[in-house]
Amino acid sequence: MDVVNQLVAQGQFTVLKQPLGFIKILQWIFAIFAFSTCGSYSGMLKMSVECKNRSESDLGIEVEFEYPFRLHQVYFDAPTCKGGKPERVFLVGDYSSSAEFFVTIGVFTFLYSMAALSVYCFLLEKYRENAKGCKIDFVVSAVFAFMWLVSSCAWAKGLSDVKTATDPEKVITFINACEEQENRCREVYDPKVSGLNTSVAFGFINLILWIGNLWFVFKETGWMAAFSGTYVPSQEKQPAPESFDQGGYAQQDPYAGSQGGYQPEYGQQGGYTEEGGYSQGYEQQPTSYSNQM
Repeated sequence: MDVVNQLVAQGQFTVLKQPLGFIKILQWIFAIFAFSTCGSYSGMLKMSVECKNRSESDLGIEVEFEYPFRLHQVYFDAPTCKGGKPERVFLVGDYSSSAEFFVTIGVFTFLYSMAALSVYCFLLEKYRENAKGCKIDFVVSAVFAFMWLVSSCAWAKGLSDVKTATDPEKVITFINACEEQENRCREVYDPKVSGLNTSVAFGFINLILWIGNLWFVFKETGWMAAFSGTYVPSQEKQPAPESFDQGGYAQQDPYAGSQGGYQPEYGQQGGYTEEGGYSQGYEQQPTSYSNQM
């Protein structure tokens, strides 16, 4: 009990009230409903064969079948109405692949949801560290969403075939004695497949839950922030208004430099060069003119 109390004390159960944790609880519950309603099913149909010779009739032929619906292995004995031994009649079809695939996805969903809930409650900080756990959770959730889509569609088609193969009106056609008009064959009891119909419904509910869960896990990955900030780097490269003082129009005027360029101060020596040249020509002309005077 001490260990349990410590785990409960360290747990962060507030995440279960958030969409990320609450949807995971729903996934865990509906996964149980999905694989249990399909994997625990057993049904029965009942027929009667009334021969011309009433002593050979069999008015209560029961045919039982169950998960995983390998109907080609299910058989029953029917009278021949000819005084011989009863004939053995087999059902038609093997629908175990779609049913087992559906149940397998349900079981794995149950296990993963339980593991994810444990991580959310006790390792939430490590789960969000560098978003590695979130990204793994997103990829796995996307895989499960796709698997629920495939398995639910496959099992819906398989269930339709199971209903057809176990329809007493069709099974009667397999009995040779029913081909003769003097014998009377009829269905007594149809198999109840409401539980199987519910399993298909739970499968598509799981599909909706896992698709919806992708959005909340995606927000934990940080990819949304990366996508919304794609234009931020380009805005940083553009010069801000304050940056004009550092290398824009407020830089030193290239024409006012001490080396070369035009200087507005006429009284200073030097013009375009530091060693005279053009400016010295202005100083020598007045001297030569005074000498001539």
